[in-house]
Amino acid sequence: MAAYSSSSGLEVLLSSLQNAGDADSMLNILNVLDELLSAGTDRRIKNMISKGASEALLTALVNTGGRSSPDYTVLLPLLHLLAKVGHRDRRIGVKAEDAGAVLLTLNLLKQNIKHARRAAACLWVIQVFSSSVSTANLIGQNNGLDVIYYLIPPYTTTHLHTIKAGIDTLAALLRTKANVCAVVSKGFICGLLQLYEDWHSKDTGHLAIGIRLALLRCLHKATRNTGARQTFITHGGIRILYQTTHKCLLSKGLESLVELSVQLMRKCLPKTPLPLTSDQSVYSFPLPGRPQDTPDNDAAADESWEESDDEMAEGDQEEDNKDKDFDDDLETDLKNLCFRPDPDKPKGLLAGYSQLCPELSHNFQELDLSSEPEESSTASSSDEEALLFNTFPSHPIRKERMRSNARSESSLSSSWSKSENPTEGHAAATEDLEGCDFHGNTNILSSSPNIWTKGRETGGKPCPGCNGDEQDNEEEGEHNSHHHTIVDRLLEKHGTLIPNHEPKLYRAAAIQTKSIPGFNILAFPDFWGHLSPPGHEPMAPRKPHIQRQKVFEDVQRFLNPDDIINQVVFDLEDNSPQCLSERTSDSLRFFSKFECGNLRKAIQVRRYEYDLILNADVNCSQHTQWFYFEVSNMEANVPYRFNVINCEKSNSQFNYGMQPVLYSVKEALDGRPHWVRSGTEICYFRNKFCSAQGRKRTTFYTMTFTVTFKHIEDVCYLAYHYPYTYSAMTAHLEVLQKSVDPAKVFFRQQTLCNSLAGNACPLITITACPVSRGWKDMHQLRNRPCIVLTARVHPSESNASWVMKGTLEFLCSSDPVAASLREAFVFKIIPMLNPDGVINGTHRCDLNREDLNRQWSKPDPVLSPTIYHTKGLLHYLNSVGRTPLVFCDYHGHSRKKNVFLYGCSVKETLWQSGSTVDTVGLKEDPGYRTIPKALDRIAPTFSFNSCNYLVEKSRSATARVVVWREMGVLRSYTMETSYNGCNQGIYKGLQIGTREMDEMGVNFCHSLLSVAKDVTEVYSKKLINHITLDHNVIDHNSHNCFDDDEPPCVEEIEYSTDYPGLTVTELDSDVDANTTRKDDEEEEDGHKGVKHPQARFRHSTIKTHMFPQLINQGSIEKKNTCNGVSNTNGQFMN
Repeated sequence: MAAYSSSSGLEVLLSSLQNAGDADSMLNILNVLDELLSAGTDRRIKNMISKGASEALLTALVNTGGRSSPDYTVLLPLLHLLAKVGHRDRRIGVKAEDAGAVLLTLNLLKQNIKHARRAAACLWVIQVFSSSVSTANLIGQNNGLDVIYYLIPPYTTTHLHTIKAGIDTLAALLRTKANVCAVVSKGFICGLLQLYEDWHSKDTGHLAIGIRLALLRCLHKATRNTGARQTFITHGGIRILYQTTHKCLLSKGLESLVELSVQLMRKCLPKTPLPLTSDQSVYSFPLPGRPQDTPDNDAAADESWEESDDEMAEGDQEEDNKDKDFDDDLETDLKNLCFRPDPDKPKGLLAGYSQLCPELSHNFQELDLSSEPEESSTASSSDEEALLFNTFPSHPIRKERMRSNARSESSLSSSWSKSENPTEGHAAATEDLEGCDFHGNTNILSSSPNIWTKGRETGGKPCPGCNGDEQDNEEEGEHNSHHHTIVDRLLEKHGTLIPNHEPKLYRAAAIQTKSIPGFNILAFPDFWGHLSPPGHEPMAPRKPHIQRQKVFEDVQRFLNPDDIINQVVFDLEDNSPQCLSERTSDSLRFFSKFECGNLRKAIQVRRYEYDLILNADVNCSQHTQWFYFEVSNMEANVPYRFNVINCEKSNSQFNYGMQPVLYSVKEALDGRPHWVRSGTEICYFRNKFCSAQGRKRTTFYTMTFTVTFKHIEDVCYLAYHYPYTYSAMTAHLEVLQKSVDPAKVFFRQQTLCNSLAGNACPLITITACPVSRGWKDMHQLRNRPCIVLTARVHPSESNASWVMKGTLEFLCSSDPVAASLREAFVFKIIPMLNPDGVINGTHRCDLNREDLNRQWSKPDPVLSPTIYHTKGLLHYLNSVGRTPLVFCDYHGHSRKKNVFLYGCSVKETLWQSGSTVDTVGLKEDPGYRTIPKALDRIAPTFSFNSCNYLVEKSRSATARVVVWREMGVLRSYTMETSYNGCNQGIYKGLQIGTREMDEMGVNFCHSLLSVAKDVTEVYSKKLINHITLDHNVIDHNSHNCFDDDEPPCVEEIEYSTDYPGLTVTELDSDVDANTTRKDDEEEEDGHKGVKHPQARFRHSTIKTHMFPQLINQGSIEKKNTCNGVSNTNGQFMN
């Protein structure tokens, strides 16, 4: 009843306002409404608007302001209240047009340009009306832009509130394309720039910061399209802002001016195409069944980008994206969530996958023999492999490959390769080797079979009956012997004692690896190996305003182009002698033509600064984030700045303490073979580069960092994250295969299939050998549940491989927990789902230019063979009653910290999406949370609160969702490991290194004990000493970490294409200030003949060069008539 009475009372007030005949009644009603508005909550204000408050105020305005002599004692508070209410009403502009109040208010402004308070009130109302595009255009069409613009004078100390209101209103009108174009054509941008410069130089006491901010906001609005920005640049806008900003930095309290100026400079810097001949990747691969030269869809050029890059539309689109609720992506259809489709392969075809379950067919005859175990327990049967390859045909790599031209830049290494007697001085050469001698393009670390071996085909032995050139063979043999001896001596001298890594085995594996360009050089870190550095590496502190500093340096490039070297020092597409000779002797040398390498181009910008451009994924024109390259010819203790200028992700952990990794050859030879986190002054922000071919809506980001090298003429490697190559994986599997006891560990390496380029995708089976061949032991083996683990479907997520390395080493170890897991489960492990992508240094895709983790619903057997056959294996296990107990796909995450799991839950998805489905009667096994809970107790890097179990529509074709939905695997996970580090627990504030990733792989294995079928059997007494899942084991407080996503970066990553207008609070404050001002000022201005700021402006000494085409006698005397109001000689009268 009270609510009804209150509502009725409001309606009575609004009705009385529209029909009030005397001034006192209207003032009383306005006072009551203003008090309600001031004391009201948002809900009450919305209720006022819904009851017609805006319409009532507009009607009162038309009735009062339309008179020949308006009563301003009523009209002024009416305008003030209308501005406040209208700012909260999204449809106020349309309502004002319907009521006929728009042009009426504009005419009131024209009549009161000499009355500061009245003019300010009119300006605020016009500003509010301009929230509607049509209303803003209407005002612009009726000379509103000219009227308001001429109200803005050069520096003055009077009527500041009115001047600010005029600037804010002009900015509000510039929300439309038509008004922006009009401002450009009228030359207002030049005038606004000069006004800002004038106010900046004369406001020495910083009393008019609000005016200066308003001018900057107005310039932001005025430069929303290409033509406006070009006009801004032509009139020296960037130089003016650069100079004024540096002056502002000298004074305290001007941070708001600095930030807004920096944003405006970033926005107006001209777009610069990447200095590439094409956006397409340097590497291409002919796809079966597709034309060879067909570019990907995103590569289509948009030739009109210069004309069509109006960022108004872009800004609107960004707002739409922000408004789009995350919950919209959640699957809300219960049928889709519970639907389990039939296998996409006939059961007859699934039988071939039985060969991938050797533990079911192996007879373990060696258990009855006292002699040495037979080789077949640890090696693939040739008959089985033949059957597999017949069942799963591979697609050989193309015969024509790009050549990887060798350079000869390292003087020391070149000198002994040219020696007439290659065997002379071997010992001396080995003793004198330095880091610079291992330049990646020398033959010391060549993977060419002609250098390391006489050929795979001959197995290192001469072919009987060969009639080739014997002399050439002898010389080649001596050459091979020379290099072989040097490497042997080097290994003997330095003795790389890296666990589970053998350099010679790595080289042998690299020889077998097939790459698109035909890599024949080994990167030293991959060959030599990596040891985790002692101690932990903390996250890098972010220097205050470091991004601003880098932006200023980039602006200097534009302002002082003559200071820029702009010399290409490395080009993946051009290794001609001319390109190499053009490099300056003091420039860094770059190289990336090795496995996993990615650097397309390096450009020397300044003496110690380089722009780096990454290569897109194979057959693509996008997906640029991963980098791995060699750098040499450096000076010691000199900071070098590197700018990776074509990153694509909109944010990165590089803004939150993450560092790239560095490997020094000299440090490695001195006994410190470490990838270490390195780099200072790191930040990640949007830049002004665009695609070389003008792809529409292409946005690039700069990842900039500074490295100070310790040693002169060292050879160093820099990478996005710890590299892990395909050859490293294959060599590691060979080491593991040799390390296990075949009498206890059943370790079988098979080929799941061949990749598009012909590289084998290995499948590893690990379990415990039965105690005997007795029926009971064999039955227990045949009925062990399966656990399927996969990794590296995204090539750049090398952290997934390091975690998988930890898992594999643990499962092959003699640890009692590992032994119990082998006795309880059969592990099927595919450590690298995307071999070709990893080998060729891509970021996201396979050679088919598709994200393989979006192909699981219907994988193509030809274009996505690894996914097709992995899914086939899972279907086979499902068909024979061996559905995996756990499936986990290892990934890396670039946006979050810690390690966490994504799972699948029907109930949690429905709850989160706000679905109306009644979940009370819906039964769901909560076992999907068992492993995350176990990990939360035992894994320091793991964050339980970062996990979620939601099924999103956009993830419906990922491994996690498809295996859960189609195979019915309850515990189907994606495990995400941060590229950065942890923000909770004992590793809080530390970056995750290879030691921690290895530990995470072990901890994941430990967590599997929680799902063992017979817990009492697995938890033997001896195991309790090694692991327990009790709540008190390791409490790293992840349950107190509720902020999963990163907070906004301390500096704006994006530059604003638009700038928001005044907030409700700001407008209310301005209006209230105008309400409390004394009337004396206005009366004095009117009766004592004091000139209005506009008059001072018109007689200013700078008027002729500020607005030459606008402020002239012709334009002022030009007569315009609008609703009976005449504008002549700048005087507005009835």
